[in-house]
Amino acid sequence: MQTLPYGSWLSPIDAELAAEHDGSPDYVGFVGDEAWWTEPRPTEGGRRTLVRRRADGTQESVLDAPWNVRSRVMEYGGQPWAGVMRDDGPLVVFVNFADQRLYCLKEGQEPRPLTPLSPVGGGLRWVEPQLRLGLGEVWCVLEEFTGDGPTDVRRVLAAVPLDGSAAQERAAVRELTDDRHRFVTGPRISPDGLRAAWLAWDHPRMPWDGTELVLAEVDADGTLSGARTVAGGPDESIAQVDWASDGALLYVSDRSGWWNLYRDDVPVCPRPEEFGGALWKVGQRWFAPLEGGLVAVVHGRGATSLGVLDPETGDVVDAAGPWTEFAATLAVHGERSEMGVPPAEGWGRVIAVGASPRSAYEVVELDTRTGRARVVGAAHHDPVDPVHYPEPQIRTFTGPEGRDIHAHIYPPHHPGYTAPDDELPPYVVWVHGGPTGRAPLVLDLEIAYFTSRGIGVAEVNYGGSTGYGREYRGRLREQWGVVDVEDCAAVALALAEEGTADGARLAVRGGSAGGWTAAASLTGTDVYACGTILYPILDLAGWGSGETHDFESQYLESLVGPLAEVPGRYLERSPAEHAADITAPFLLLQGLDDVICPPVQCDRFLARLAAEGRRVPHRYIAFEGEGHGFRRAETTVRVLEAELSLYAQAFGLTPPGIPTLELVK
Repeated sequence: MQTLPYGSWLSPIDAELAAEHDGSPDYVGFVGDEAWWTEPRPTEGGRRTLVRRRADGTQESVLDAPWNVRSRVMEYGGQPWAGVMRDDGPLVVFVNFADQRLYCLKEGQEPRPLTPLSPVGGGLRWVEPQLRLGLGEVWCVLEEFTGDGPTDVRRVLAAVPLDGSAAQERAAVRELTDDRHRFVTGPRISPDGLRAAWLAWDHPRMPWDGTELVLAEVDADGTLSGARTVAGGPDESIAQVDWASDGALLYVSDRSGWWNLYRDDVPVCPRPEEFGGALWKVGQRWFAPLEGGLVAVVHGRGATSLGVLDPETGDVVDAAGPWTEFAATLAVHGERSEMGVPPAEGWGRVIAVGASPRSAYEVVELDTRTGRARVVGAAHHDPVDPVHYPEPQIRTFTGPEGRDIHAHIYPPHHPGYTAPDDELPPYVVWVHGGPTGRAPLVLDLEIAYFTSRGIGVAEVNYGGSTGYGREYRGRLREQWGVVDVEDCAAVALALAEEGTADGARLAVRGGSAGGWTAAASLTGTDVYACGTILYPILDLAGWGSGETHDFESQYLESLVGPLAEVPGRYLERSPAEHAADITAPFLLLQGLDDVICPPVQCDRFLARLAAEGRRVPHRYIAFEGEGHGFRRAETTVRVLEAELSLYAQAFGLTPPGIPTLELVK
């Protein structure tokens, strides 16, 4: 064991390695007996491909570059594909990111477009496709721009002909609903094929504030009639809806204060834990009904497990295995066909995406009849000896007014190095995005990149985070820029006070809404010696009055307060208005194609900093071809090395082999 100062440890986890392993599989599904899912390709321009696992266990990517299976509906996207197995092989429909058209893919053929391009605004976009072979259609959510502005948009349920007749003709797309609701999810069809259920909500609500469960009849000609709201409302968030095999309506609602599962309006497993989550992407699934009445569920409190719920008893049996976190994607083999015919066998297979502090996300299959779970895709392989991985701690801290603050602490860790006894480690507070989100406790090589060099990381699930009930989420209501900043600072200061961290060497880092909190922390506190701000919100008034996309365009009405009523609050809390107060060095990183937090936010912040005559060491790096959240491997490499160089200069560290980032004043 060699003794060297923190931050100078030589690590086998370099930026290239972390970048190659960025991202996770998602959007699992069955095509016949085969499991399919999407996977990231960070070294191929950040695209996502569609992966097929054949019955013999072999796997293949079914789409080569430049195909990119990803929807842009509501900008965050959602379920981008669906498929069925026919006598002549799989029939799959998918959304291609570059043009947002819906394509049909048959084995041995090139994809052919099913939907047209649009000359208006952001065009036509599609998400959560569902094949309706009896009608010769694909049912999905259509997002259609009506002008050039980000909020000039309408959303409806629509039916796209499978014969390709709509590829050049918008009029051939059959609209199933009107656009009375601003936002909708895809319809779920009852086992008898006679009813459809979906979720809807309207501005200024976000889906975790309040949604409506809409029910309609499916007529013989494939039209929907009699649509009416049967559950939910402004103060009740229903996160998912589906049907049990006997025709009962299943949905997840937080009317009790927790997202719990209901069957025909009756709670089946009332617990103070979550069986749902924040609906950031259309088509997220926290439960999937099995034939026979059981329900596969992703559930937990502060973490998530994969289990099988018996609605009759309320009992949940969790899958055995090393996974401690499951994503909001589930599929069940033998889910009802469009005619409601149950499969002859195989109903007990569930696929999900799970991870742990020692493994990245991988595709997991659970056999509910045996209780056995195994990895079937995107299997985690240790790129380095796992002794170099961090050893996280689950902690609860006490914040202002005695409130609990949940966090994951990753101390510096390396099997070959220790620091001098009289030295305390530097720490970086990582702030998750959302802000209605959560930092899961899973292996992240970007975190390991720092901890294996002697820099600790503290992920803070501040008040407003999901996973701890509606009351915990509600702490951020009209308090964004206050509670999140206070909670992060409280964790950082507590680590310093207890002797875990060096109070003079604390940093803050976050992206998107986390970038907002990082910037607000630097302008509003003196806790941190430096900070990294990624694709942030910096000017509330600008962001809340036309600079962002439609989905979040009125998010600030609940996070900050109604702009028309409290305009001063928007100015008071915006880092762009307080650029003169920043004294700590910072790194500002931005994608030039970002339409959620556009580059103008950074431009305005830097202009204000210059106008105030502040000469704070900083660096602004903008990336062409990157949007909201970086996806390309080369971008991740640049970001990690720049970030480490910032900490080295602010903390007095000497990381070997890292190029020095020139900071400007």
